[in-house]
Amino acid sequence: MPRTTRGTASRSPATSSAVGRIVGAPGAMNLFQRTFFAAILAGLIAGLFLAVVQGLTVVPLIIQAEEFEQAAEQSKAQAAGQGAAQSQQHAAHAHASDQAWAPEDGMERTLYTMLFDVLAGVGFGLLLAGGYALRGSVDLKQGLLWGVCGFIAFSLSPALGLPPELPGTESAGLAARQTWWLATVVLTGAGLALIALVPRWVAKLAGLLLLAVPHVIGAPHLAEAGAAAPAELQRQFIVTTLAANALFWLVLGAASGYFFKRFGPADVGA
Repeated sequence: MPRTTRGTASRSPATSSAVGRIVGAPGAMNLFQRTFFAAILAGLIAGLFLAVVQGLTVVPLIIQAEEFEQAAEQSKAQAAGQGAAQSQQHAAHAHASDQAWAPEDGMERTLYTMLFDVLAGVGFGLLLAGGYALRGSVDLKQGLLWGVCGFIAFSLSPALGLPPELPGTESAGLAARQTWWLATVVLTGAGLALIALVPRWVAKLAGLLLLAVPHVIGAPHLAEAGAAAPAELQRQFIVTTLAANALFWLVLGAASGYFFKRFGPADVGA
């Protein structure tokens, strides 16, 4: 009988290379594992770092603002309430039952802050490491640049329209603010990607336009908004929060770039 060829075509060199980059050599971590572990380690480091920074700088400002908020509520109650003591007690009980839960000051607040910061660090670390995997080889210095872009997209650009707010600050509806914030993050991230990753000047111009769109539209605000905390405390809180977030993103970018370089690019670039 004449010899016949195999019915299944052999894998092309390009396909074999792409699969090899993802699967990796036998006994070695594949690209998904490297991306995951780089994000986890970087997120833990950056999250714990942010928790310490916030505990020293941001949380004391929030505690001060809560004191001003409580004082403002008490003054409103005293100005409006000349009713019977029983009705006052009933109103106070109803207010306490309707008040949103918040962690107690001290160790409970510290632990919840640390948990949230670590979870945020791991989540953003996965986002950065996923970008590294798509981009290719990334080291510590390049990770710093990615961290700067993350800070601009997730913190600085949204803060230009909706700056961080202290407790007791009146603001527009939550749904409207969340929608504007999300749109700003997406448009800013897309704009930065076009500017940094696409060499054509048309793409860079489009990126600049995307950066400007949410601020041209404008963030939702109340016509007349008030705040229990003094204006100086609010300004200090905005600056301190942005500075803490900037340090967080720098640490996260550097750590994720370092670990991704250590775990992955030797095989990824092969």
